[in-house]
Formats: sequence, C-alpha cells, structure tokens
Amino acid sequence: MTITFIGHSSISSSEKIKNIVKDLIRKNAYSHNKIICYLGGRGDFDELCATACRELKKERGDIELIYVTPYISLSEQSKIRYNEEQGLYDSSIYPPIESTPPRFAISKRNEWMILNSDLVIAYVIRSYGGAYKSLQVAKKRNKRIINICSLI
Repeated sequence: MTITFIGHSSISSSEKIKNIVKDLIRKNAYSHNKIICYLGGRGDFDELCATACRELKKERGDIELIYVTPYISLSEQSKIRYNEEQGLYDSSIYPPIESTPPRFAISKRNEWMILNSDLVIAYVIRSYGGAYKSLQVAKKRNKRIINICSLI
C-alpha cells in the first residue's frame, strides 16, 4: 500500500495529530505486506507525518519512507544528501515533472504523489492554497482520502 500525505505548510504541530496519523496508518495499512509512504518534506504537516512514519518504522520494519523531491537543483541535491546522511528517508525520487516550471513544481509533484498512491491522509482546514488544491486533485481522481480535520 502506498500512502501520500497532504497538508498545510503551517499547522500548530501537536502530538495529538501525529498520533492520529500513526493510528490511521495502523488501521488502514497494517494488513498489507509493505507500506510505502510518499513524503514531501516542505512544511509542518510533512515533517509531522515523516516523524510519525519513522516512529512506525521502529514498530514495523517494512515501512518505506520516500522523499519525493519537486526540484533537481543543486540546493535540493544537497538536501537529499543531508536526508540520506541523517537517515531521515529510505530513498528519494524525482517524479517525471522535469518540463514543469519551478513555480509549479510542488503542485505537479503533489499531483504525481496522489496519482501513485492508494490512500491520501490529509490535514486541510482551509478552502484555498496548495494543500486544498491537492485535496481537490485527490477527490477528482477518486482517491481514498482521510482528512484528519474531520476526526479532531
């Protein structure tokens, strides 16, 4: 099972939200032989989800954390090297979005992550912005979506 996370770049980070993410992964993915988590690494919700996935990986070793980069710039390559050195992700991938202008790269990367996932775990409370637009893509593609905001 492949899971993608969508959320606002700024959220009031909380242990409660992180625990909800962990519980959702346990309830919805633990019956699968392998769990792949696509992570964006760009904001508060991304970091919260990455931390939750790292904690679950200690529980169950067959969870793979993949950093999906929106850029191939030198600074992004440095970030990827740092991620690898620190063991923050198992691997990194650059989706086939090389013809996308940089200002649209994150939204195109998010779309790719959504299209290649079985489940979308979201934290979207506003009806505007990048997270909201990504959530709309997931809905249009009939992806299975769990918005944490409805659980709090």
